Amino acid sequence: MISMKLSDIEEKDLKEGQPEKVEGKATVDILDVLAEEGISVQDLADTALEMYVPHPGLETREKAEALFKRELKFALSDPNLCLLIYSGILLEREGRAGNLPNLSKSSYEKDLSFIIADEVLGNSIANYISGSKGTFEFVRYDKIKPGILANLGPFMDDVIGGLIGGVSSNMYSRGMAEFEGKD
Repeated sequence: MISMKLSDIEEKDLKEGQPEKVEGKATVDILDVLAEEGISVQDLADTALEMYVPHPGLETREKAEALFKRELKFALSDPNLCLLIYSGILLEREGRAGNLPNLSKSSYEKDLSFIIADEVLGNSIANYISGSKGTFEFVRYDKIKPGILANLGPFMDDVIGGLIGGVSSNMYSRGMAEFEGKD
């Protein structure tokens, strides 16, 4: 058996010459796609604030809502995050239509506990936005299912829970940092 360390592998730049940012203007905005699913920015903020706890820099619900919306706008400026969210939307749509591979429509509708792809996606979204703190917040939102989360399908409750968890985590961190004059 031959053993090889990752450091022994010669790297090849197969993407040499690619642009470092997205070219051209996108024709679809994730907020429009979410609106098609019946989810507005205000729905996201209202759901996040159902679990609001005052913190330094976020002493009022109004301050928290403004900062949540600012952090949401910043997070959704990342095309990678938008693509993760969109993948959940597509899974939800295909589940409603009964077109998910290896999963019947009735099993999709029951949100079976051993089907964890939805949890993995929600966790990935929260972690992508704000790391372990976002993951912690995702679990809180996923267990309690406040606001719109209680009315969303098997994939979307986790996708939106991950988005809200990650963004609200950043909201609290940013609020405290701005309060302390560090940001």
